[in-house]
Amino acid sequence: MTTPPPTALDDEALLRKSFEVAARAYRNGNHPFGSILVGPHGAVLMEQENAYNPTKDMTGHAERVLMTRASQQYDPKFLNSCTLYSSAEPCAMCAGAMYWAGVGRLVYGISEHQLKEITGNHPENPTLDLPCRVVFDAGQRKVEVIGPMLCEESAALHEGVW
Repeated sequence: MTTPPPTALDDEALLRKSFEVAARAYRNGNHPFGSILVGPHGAVLMEQENAYNPTKDMTGHAERVLMTRASQQYDPKFLNSCTLYSSAEPCAMCAGAMYWAGVGRLVYGISEHQLKEITGNHPENPTLDLPCRVVFDAGQRKVEVIGPMLCEESAALHEGVW
C-alpha cells in the first residue's frame, strides 16, 4: 500500500508544529528555531529545539542537531521517505546535514534572506543569505523543497528577539 503524498494542508499543519517547537525553544532560553522530522505515514518521529544554550554552541541549530539524532537512529533509505519541517529555511550547514543524513523532503517557513533582514548582523546569528536549494542542487540526489511558507507566522517568532 502506498502512502499518498502530503497535501498543502498537511504541510501547513506540520509546519506550524515546528513553529510551536521554535516558540518552546525561545521560552527555554534559546533562539526561536524548531524542526520536526515526519515519517512517510505522517507521524512525527522527532522534534528538536535550537540548542545554542547553555554551551553557546554556534552549530546547535535545530535542523543540524535533529539530523545528527536522526542519522544515528534511521538509515538513509528510510530518511529519504521522510520530511523535515523547519520554522525557517535551513542554513548551508543544516542543508548539508539534511543532505548527508538522506532526508528526501523539506518544508520551511521564512527564507534565509528574510531571516537575515530580521536578524541583521547579530553575533549569535550571522545569517548566511544562501538558499538551501543551492546547497541541494550541488548534490548528487534530489531533495524536494517546499518554501518559503507561512512567512508572517514564521517571522513573528523572531519579533523582539534580535
